[in-house]
Amino acid sequence: MGEASAKKTIIKMATLVPEGTDWHGMLVEMGQRWKEATNGQIVLRIYPGGVVGDERDMIRKIRIGQIHAAAVSTEGLSEINPEVNGFVLPMVFDDYDDVDWLRQRMSEQLAAGMRENGFEVLLWADVGWAKWFTAKPIVYIDDLKTMKIFTWAGDYHFQEMWEQAGFQAVPLASIDVLSGLQTGLIDAIATPPLYALSQQWFSSVNYMLDINWGLLTAGVIIDKRIWDKISSDHQSKMMEIAQDIGLMHQQSTRHQDDDAIKVMQEYGLKIYRPTPEEKAHWKNYIKSWYPELRGTYVSEEIFDKVIEYMAEKDSLDALQQTFE
Repeated sequence: MGEASAKKTIIKMATLVPEGTDWHGMLVEMGQRWKEATNGQIVLRIYPGGVVGDERDMIRKIRIGQIHAAAVSTEGLSEINPEVNGFVLPMVFDDYDDVDWLRQRMSEQLAAGMRENGFEVLLWADVGWAKWFTAKPIVYIDDLKTMKIFTWAGDYHFQEMWEQAGFQAVPLASIDVLSGLQTGLIDAIATPPLYALSQQWFSSVNYMLDINWGLLTAGVIIDKRIWDKISSDHQSKMMEIAQDIGLMHQQSTRHQDDDAIKVMQEYGLKIYRPTPEEKAHWKNYIKSWYPELRGTYVSEEIFDKVIEYMAEKDSLDALQQTFE
């Protein structure tokens, strides 16, 4: 039987991203290029906008074979391998140079953990910097204690940590965030500006603290059961295309948050830019959480590696500055 008459492999992929967004366009392009590179033998069907459910629902549905792949944030990725939370520890990164530094050193180890749990990572990507959007202005982290903070439903470790520190955490599925904001069930959320704009969340929480709370990382993953049925030749082509598209997406979208902020400002978003001292206050506060994060949110091994790698980069940055 020739390749042209071989049975097609249909890959059903789910994501929360709405149609018309760059993320959705990236997935559509990936599917088109997969089809061309495999002479039509690989067909990607995309289910956008959360029609399959929340990210944890997507992972469950992949495990029972209802769908085969997903483009998900750390929320979904951590359902497969909690170690990916090492990428999203609060206030570990200052900028994208930090992100690239850590990802180059840790992404293969984290992908190997995904593989052991039945998934292949096709690409890693940035969704954007999570910044605090609130219904009233905040400057210090303690200002959040009077507010009702969104946490991901199912992320018990972070919910418990907030509550133990005296904050009010309200767990919700991401598809319930807008109604939660509109009804006042929550009035504070850490999210990338692009999401705050595209989902219209900022209309209810129109104060933004311009501080990089953390990076929302994403990945495109596929069930190894279907991946392993694909020929090695097609696998190589599909992986190469995914990596290429991921890189193009990264280059084009890393600065879209700035554009989103400008648009929201035109519609009344108010921004507070903290002083270096105020930023240091946030960082020091988060360091007080390290004993709780280590061994619960991520394993001790991964936590220690993240802190070690970032300390190494800080030292190199400081050394470089002395020569400038």
